[in-house]
Amino acid sequence: MIAPSVPEFVVAYLGIAAAGCVVIPMNTMSVRDEIRYVLNDSGAARIIAWDALGAAAREAADDLGVPLQVLRQLTPGAHRPVGSESAICPRDRSDTAAILYTSGTTGRPKGAELSVANILDSAEISVQIGRSTPQDRFATGLPLFHVFGQIAVMMSALTAGASLSLLSPFEPNRMLELIRRDQISIVLGVPTMWNAMLRAAEGAGDGDFAGVRAAVSGGASLPAEVSRAFERRFGCPVIEGYGLTESSALGTFNDLDRGPKIGSTGAPIPRSEIQIRSLDGQVVAQGEVGEVFMRGPQVMKGYWNRPEATAEAFVDGWFRTGDLGALDADGDLRIVDRLKDLIIRGGYNVYPGEVEEVLYGHPDIIEVAVVGVPDEYYGQEVAAVITLRDGASVTGEEITAWSRERMSAYKIPRIVRFVPTLPKGATGKILKRAIDLSDGETR
Repeated sequence: MIAPSVPEFVVAYLGIAAAGCVVIPMNTMSVRDEIRYVLNDSGAARIIAWDALGAAAREAADDLGVPLQVLRQLTPGAHRPVGSESAICPRDRSDTAAILYTSGTTGRPKGAELSVANILDSAEISVQIGRSTPQDRFATGLPLFHVFGQIAVMMSALTAGASLSLLSPFEPNRMLELIRRDQISIVLGVPTMWNAMLRAAEGAGDGDFAGVRAAVSGGASLPAEVSRAFERRFGCPVIEGYGLTESSALGTFNDLDRGPKIGSTGAPIPRSEIQIRSLDGQVVAQGEVGEVFMRGPQVMKGYWNRPEATAEAFVDGWFRTGDLGALDADGDLRIVDRLKDLIIRGGYNVYPGEVEEVLYGHPDIIEVAVVGVPDEYYGQEVAAVITLRDGASVTGEEITAWSRERMSAYKIPRIVRFVPTLPKGATGKILKRAIDLSDGETR
């Protein structure tokens, strides 16, 4: 299914489930070859595509002889009897309900198989930890084809019996207006969205955010300065959680009563566990950094038609997340970085997220991504790709000098590039794999 975040997506998603079929949501930016790949890999029987997005889907469908069904806008107020409840196909909790394809950062995308139990249990747990009720009003600019929007937003709102306001695509001024207009109580997004809303609100009068009890952030680590600035500006805390496509978007969450804990994604969600293991598979001591392992009802069945990849992803019933993190004395998880993003400079481990956290404290930096680049002497060198505030004239040398006062010498970015904007995926998450240092400006 290829559709934006519109009510028709919700109707089609639930209709596919009621028919006993498996839904495979795809990125609305998918091109012909990408659609062909998913069709071939999944063995999908048909494509359902939003009317305005049907060209690439039609081409791929014609290539493979797969039927295409066009999804059109519903008429407000229209309704049609759907038959009795007995017409709904019975499902076993272990049945595959959805296949969500990963972004393919390491090779071709893999389909994460989420079962009926994965989705229903994750939605119920999300309602529990968010203390959601039918009186709540959810809002998001996240795409529903992504696991965050699909499970943590759409299915959670439906499970709670709450209302849901959708914005597609995300635009900060429109989101601020939607929050005011619809008297939203829970808004969900990724760090770049909170940052964009902060910038959009500069110079504007105070909006009415009295009804917003929680802004829920996921998808990437939230810079501490963005979290503090958002709460100062809007009077609303940003509560972080952690999850992956393979874990139905859930893993850990900060307690709402306690409020945000800067630098932490919170404790394991109910009925789940987190372990931190060294690269040789041993559980590490409290506070030590290692790979995050997870198990619980939210964790996928496996990768569709990929027995070897599934076997590699699970160790003794625990899912290997590929993320580096540490558990503190409270049992809360701190995500350090992706294991594959780790920079090893002269034998020292440099975690890009820690360097980015410091750089976000610079008054002229709006967005930053830190990556490793090959170096003949050190093996890898630390590079920072930066977007500055309008009118800022800071140089790379000044950034390096500023960093020298705030971090160890081996962590300092010696390579600095300035770009108008950083590449982002459908959710607004910065895509480090798409960064090209040659595109940046040296000052």
